[in-house]
Amino acid sequence: MCIGHFTVFFTVVFFHEWIDYPWSLISVVLVLSPEGTDAPDLALARIKANLVGASVGVALLFSQISSPWNIAIGAALALFLCDRLKLNTAARSTLAAVIIILLHQEGVNLWSSALIRVGAVITGCVLGLAITYIFHSIFKINTLAINSEAPKKEREG
Repeated sequence: MCIGHFTVFFTVVFFHEWIDYPWSLISVVLVLSPEGTDAPDLALARIKANLVGASVGVALLFSQISSPWNIAIGAALALFLCDRLKLNTAARSTLAAVIIILLHQEGVNLWSSALIRVGAVITGCVLGLAITYIFHSIFKINTLAINSEAPKKEREG
C-alpha cells in the first residue's frame, strides 16, 4: 500500500492539473491485491469494475438526477452490471467509482470536475495494476495461506 501511495504521489506531482490525488489514491488501494496467486486476475477484475462504475457515474451525470438519488441509482445499476458481467468479486470497486464520479462540490463546474475524477480513477487503476504486476510477476511474491493445510500436515507427519 505504501508503494501505491508514493506512486500516486509522484504521478500527481507531474500531472496535478489533470489528476485529483485523493481519488487516484482510493482507486489504487481498491485495485491493489497484495497477496494470493490470483492477484493479477483480481486486479484486472477490479479495474473492469472500476470502469463499469465510472461509466455508470458519467451516464448518470447526463441524466441530471439530484444527489443523493443519483448515487443510489448508480450503485444499484453498477452492481447489476457487475453481476451480469460476472464481476461480483470486485463489486466494492464499482461502488467506489460511482461515488467518486458523482460526488462534486457545489459551485464547481460539474463536467470538468467529473472528467478530472474519471482521469483519477483510470490513473489509480493503471498504477494499481502496474504495482500488482511488478510484485506478483517479476518478483514472484508467494504468500502462504493463513489456514493452509500443508504446514499442518508437515508437523503431523
